[in-house]
Amino acid sequence: MKSEDNNKKEEIRELTRAEEAVMQILWDLGKAMASQVLEKFDEPRPAYNTVSTIIRILEQKGFVGHKAYGRTHEYFPLVSKKDYTRMYFRNFISNYFGNSYHSLVSFFAKDSRLSLEELEEIQQTIGSEIRKQKKSK
Repeated sequence: MKSEDNNKKEEIRELTRAEEAVMQILWDLGKAMASQVLEKFDEPRPAYNTVSTIIRILEQKGFVGHKAYGRTHEYFPLVSKKDYTRMYFRNFISNYFGNSYHSLVSFFAKDSRLSLEELEEIQQTIGSEIRKQKKSK
């Protein structure tokens, strides 16, 4: 069962910007009717039909489920924000940094917009994660 869950997570597809905007709202709300999702958009809001169509596409992609109350549907995420973020970040590193975390870190270290304080915070975070991993083994 564990390997099926891992395989399912690896099959998550990237979202379009519009799909991601709807998912961000659903992740924040936990569950919502299409009209409630629409209310959370900044002005100018998309049309109700647009939001409804995006939600149906997200259902087809396996990101969203629904519970029916007559003709009304309450939608909820089937993919967690954490799982999507993990997959998206892995794809990002693969596509832009040749699947090399070293290249990613090197890129940020060389970016002149990062302060010395920010670089030290990153270094401390990495050191903390290394210690956690060593303790768990």
